[in-house]
Amino acid sequence: MTHRQNPLSFLPGPAVDRTTVEGWNTWCRTRKSFVPARILTVAEFARLTPRQQRIHNLHRLATHSSLTIQATPMSEHVAHAALARVEDGAFSHKAGTRGGIMVNGDGAQGKTETVCEALAGFQEEWLALHDYANPDAMPGTRDLVAPVAYVRCPVKATPISTCQRILDFYGEDYKGMRLEDLVRTVKTAVIEHATKALVIDDITRLKLHREADQDVLDLIREMMSMPVALVLVGVGIPTSGLLREGRRDSKTQEWIYQPVKDRGRSPNDHAASQHERRFQVVDLNPFSYSNTQQMEAWMTHLRGLESQLRLLNDTTGMLTEGNMPEYLFNRTKGVVGILEKLIQHGCRRAMEDKSERLTKSLLDQFTVTPDDMPDLDVESGEQPHIPPHEPKQKRQSKGRNTVFDDDGPDAAASAG
Repeated sequence: MTHRQNPLSFLPGPAVDRTTVEGWNTWCRTRKSFVPARILTVAEFARLTPRQQRIHNLHRLATHSSLTIQATPMSEHVAHAALARVEDGAFSHKAGTRGGIMVNGDGAQGKTETVCEALAGFQEEWLALHDYANPDAMPGTRDLVAPVAYVRCPVKATPISTCQRILDFYGEDYKGMRLEDLVRTVKTAVIEHATKALVIDDITRLKLHREADQDVLDLIREMMSMPVALVLVGVGIPTSGLLREGRRDSKTQEWIYQPVKDRGRSPNDHAASQHERRFQVVDLNPFSYSNTQQMEAWMTHLRGLESQLRLLNDTTGMLTEGNMPEYLFNRTKGVVGILEKLIQHGCRRAMEDKSERLTKSLLDQFTVTPDDMPDLDVESGEQPHIPPHEPKQKRQSKGRNTVFDDDGPDAAASAG
């Protein structure tokens, strides 16, 4: 007996919250499980029944809304650096402090997804090496294993709320605890769950003009004594105050920090410099388009996007031929998140007007705005520069969404 695939398998399930151990593990397990829509020609689509056409169109919409995150030379550099820091600590037999890493970059450049994907791969390998159990667990606690913990910095962080966010990930009870108890419980949770990487996202929500922010920074320094690699993700880290005021060396592209003028509130005069030495800072930059190597990297990325499109016309060369690559770069300035949203808008319109093709004139109808990217965290400074673009024509609303309309095979056959 054969089993047919559920035609509605593309429908999303419950939202996954990566800030809990169950949600993180669910995301790790299912992050590559989405099956994109089949590639159909105009003629093949025309042979479907009206209901099959509607379902296929919905599946195509889901595919364009779930484009696979492609590795770029820039993201590979960041992923390698993060993974190296975590593995150096995880496989070390020394009892000393683990080195940390700060991932810096503007909004919509994929910092969080790059870090999460790299650490999901680390977790899979680490669990397999230890037969999916905690190698250091006491009897009766073999299931308490979480190689990676992912949390987001509270909007108005205090040491207490930061500890609570971390304990929320593990599902630990902290009711009525004082700060000292919370810090001790965090340390215990990290050790008992064999956590090797602790990710704190949106770290630049700490503005460091409040006393509480300074206290959280001191707490992060305290966490560095735990047997875990800290991975901090944020926007404008070198100039945020998390490290001393920094500037980039034009030759080495490394961040250089000015001499300490004020040691601050810490009783340890060397705390700030120790903090800097223990953290590596890496940048996730957008694409550039100024030399042959950079142009080829951009073309490779566009070819990867082409292969994911599910328009009825052949998408080969749709984004890479003629002056389309230069047009797309000028529209997005090489920021992958803006490019993705522009392509999503264009694919939906190409399906609705049945042209089934991305062209410059079609893409000219859209201006990507921050509202198109609700995942951006304004509190942490994620406000990407979106190149201004004046649409050449405005869409006239017909009062209906043609993607869901039943126009029959004849209309489909005329596409393209």
